[in-house]
Amino acid sequence: MIKWFKSQVSHKLEHLRWSSLKKTLKEHGLALVIIIVGWEIIEDVIFPLILALLGNYVHPIFYAGIPIAWIGCVHWLMVPLIWGWWIKLKGGDRDEHDHIDSGGCC
Repeated sequence: MIKWFKSQVSHKLEHLRWSSLKKTLKEHGLALVIIIVGWEIIEDVIFPLILALLGNYVHPIFYAGIPIAWIGCVHWLMVPLIWGWWIKLKGGDRDEHDHIDSGGCC
């Protein structure tokens, strides 16, 4: 179990090497920029608009969510999730991008 965990962590850290980052940006740079900017627009514009409409037509408590949408940053969660979805949708190489099962277990 420890050996598997160490291999998972080292494999994840491989993606932070400069050569790996350069390769990813060269191959998927535009998609990554669109995902990051798109999520920023969703988080800072669309969510507050939805909350304002809900506050206006449903209940005023939804107005309290507008500053929460601006203060609460979930980029750390959503950008990797959307990126993983994009890679699966695009049909990228599983060994290169999806490392969930890369331990040989089961």
